[in-house]
Amino acid sequence: MRKNLLTFIGGATLLLMHPWSQAASDLPPTAKVEMGPVEEVCSDFTSPEWRKEQVIDGVQIQASRLCNPDNPSDIAAFVKGTNGISMKTLMETQLAADAVTMSDDVDGDGDPDKIIIKLEVAELNGHSPDMKDPTTTFDIAPGIQPTFWVFAPKTRDMSTLSIYEPIANPLLRVPSPVIRVEQDDVVWLVLENTHYLPHSIHLHGIDHPFMDHVGVGNDGVAQTSNMDTMPGKSKTYVIKPRQPGTMYYHCHVQPHTHIPMGLQGIFVVEENRPNNWPQTLNVGAGQVRHPSVAVLEKYAREYDLHYQSADKELHELVARSANDPRLIAKHMNMEYDTTDATDDYFMLNGRSFPYTLRESLIEMKQDEKVKLRVLNGHTESLALHIHGHKPTVTHYDGVDNGPSSYIQRDVHAMVPAQRLDLELSGVDDGLHSFGQGIWMFHDHVEKAFTTNGVGEGGDISLVVYDGFLDEKGIPKSHGMSLAPYFTKGLWKRNYPIWQDYDEWRSLGLPDLKAEYQPSKVAVQTVQQQWAPEKPVAEQESSAFGKLLFGLILGLLSYVLIINRQTIYERVRKLLNK
Repeated sequence: MRKNLLTFIGGATLLLMHPWSQAASDLPPTAKVEMGPVEEVCSDFTSPEWRKEQVIDGVQIQASRLCNPDNPSDIAAFVKGTNGISMKTLMETQLAADAVTMSDDVDGDGDPDKIIIKLEVAELNGHSPDMKDPTTTFDIAPGIQPTFWVFAPKTRDMSTLSIYEPIANPLLRVPSPVIRVEQDDVVWLVLENTHYLPHSIHLHGIDHPFMDHVGVGNDGVAQTSNMDTMPGKSKTYVIKPRQPGTMYYHCHVQPHTHIPMGLQGIFVVEENRPNNWPQTLNVGAGQVRHPSVAVLEKYAREYDLHYQSADKELHELVARSANDPRLIAKHMNMEYDTTDATDDYFMLNGRSFPYTLRESLIEMKQDEKVKLRVLNGHTESLALHIHGHKPTVTHYDGVDNGPSSYIQRDVHAMVPAQRLDLELSGVDDGLHSFGQGIWMFHDHVEKAFTTNGVGEGGDISLVVYDGFLDEKGIPKSHGMSLAPYFTKGLWKRNYPIWQDYDEWRSLGLPDLKAEYQPSKVAVQTVQQQWAPEKPVAEQESSAFGKLLFGLILGLLSYVLIINRQTIYERVRKLLNK
C-alpha cells in the first residue's frame, strides 16, 4: 500500500511540474564544412584503346576494363623481350633496349630459355638537393605521399611524366614489379644499383644455388654470401628454378627497413609448357594481361595481389630527413627503432582506397574461375577476406597442396612474407559465390581499413561482376557517394564523412563560432526557409492557452495550500494502516 501511495504521489508531482522547468542544454548550429576540390574518379588521360583486347607483335593481350590499365606496348615487351619486338613498339614504352632480353630455345619447345632481366633502384617521393618538395611523386591516396624505394625495370627516359610534371612515370611505382619466368629457364637477374645506398636481391623460396657458375655468392646476404651492391655497381644473380610456384624476392640489406621501404616483389615460376611465353614483368601487380599457358588451362584471368604497409615515421621523417646519404644512413641505421614502429598506411598493389578502384579491381563473370596470387608484404599478419565468396587455397608458398588438401574459407590468414594461390569461383551456389554484384575484399585486421587512421581507406578493393562496371571500369555503386574519398580534405581529417547524409546535417560538426539564439530544450532549432509563418489568429490562440494553463496551475496550488492540514492527516492515516 505504501509503495502504491508513494508511486502515486511521485507521478502526481511530475505531472504538476511545468514542462518548461526541465533542465536543458543549449546547442549551436551545425557547421557546413566544404568538401574542397574533388578529383575525377577516372580521368580521360588514359587511352580507351589500352583497355581493349588486342595483339601487338604477335602477343595476345587480354582486355582490362580498369580505369588505369597497363600500357599494352609494355606488356608486349615483357612477353617477347625488348629485343624481340618492333622498334615502333619499343618507342611506345619507356624501357631501355636491354631491359628484358630473351634468347636460346634450348629444349626446342618454341619459347626462349635464357632470360636476362635488368632492374634499377628508384626512389619515389624523395628529396633532391635542388627542390624543397618531393620529386618523382607517387600518391597512394589523395595527397598522401610516403617515400618508397623500389626495384624498377631499366628505363631509357625521364623518371617523371615530363619536365613539367613530377609524377613518376608508370614504370617507377610501388610495389616492385612481379617477375615471371618459366620452370627450367636460365635466368640472369641483374641489379644495377642506381640508388645512393647499398642493396641486394634475396631470392626467397626460389630454387637457386648458393654460389653462381663463376664461384661468387648468389644468395644476396652480405654476412654469408656476397657483398652488398654499392651505389653505381651491379650484381648478376644466376638461377635455373626447377620447381614452379609463387615466390618472393626482396633486398637483404638492413631488411628491417629496406623491405618495408618497398624493395620487395612477387616472383612467379610458371609450369613448363610448349610455346609458353610468360609475361616476364607485371609492373604494379594487378591483372596479368598475358597469362601463361598453364594458367589458361584452368582459369579465365589471373591477378597478382601484393599487400604492403608503411610506418609514417620511417617513410616520411627518416627517409626524407636529409639530402646527404650519410645522414640518411645514420638516421635509419643508428637512430630509427623498428621495434617501436606503428604502421600508418596500408596498401594493395601500391595504392590505398579509393585509388585501388582505379587499378586493383578483380573483374568476375558468373561461372568463371580466376587465379589470385597473394603476397603478404606487411610487417604483421594479414587476414584476407573476400565478401560474397569463399575462395579455395590451392598453394601455400608456391607448393601445391594436392586436391585432397585444398582449403575453402572466407578469411585466409597469412604471416609476413607468406604467399597463397587462391581459386576464386563465380559459380553461384551459396558456397563459392553468393551471386553477381560489387563485393568488397580487404585485410580484416581492422586498422588496415584506414589510411593514417582515417577510414574507410587502406587496402580495400572490390570484386566486380561484369554488369556492374561502367565504360571506364568504375563500379556502379549503389550506396553513398564516393566523392569525399577523392578529396584531400578527408585524409587531412578536415571533412566529416557523414555530414551530408541528411538535409539537417545531423552528423556534421557543431559550429562553435556561430552566433545563435540559445534554446530552452536540448534540441537544435533549425530555421526551415520553406516553412510559412503562423497566422496571427493562431499566435493569439497559443498565447491564450498559456494564460489559461497558468491560471489553472495557480488555482490548484492555492487549493493545496488551503487544505494542506486535511491532506496531511489523511496521508498520515493511510501510512499507519
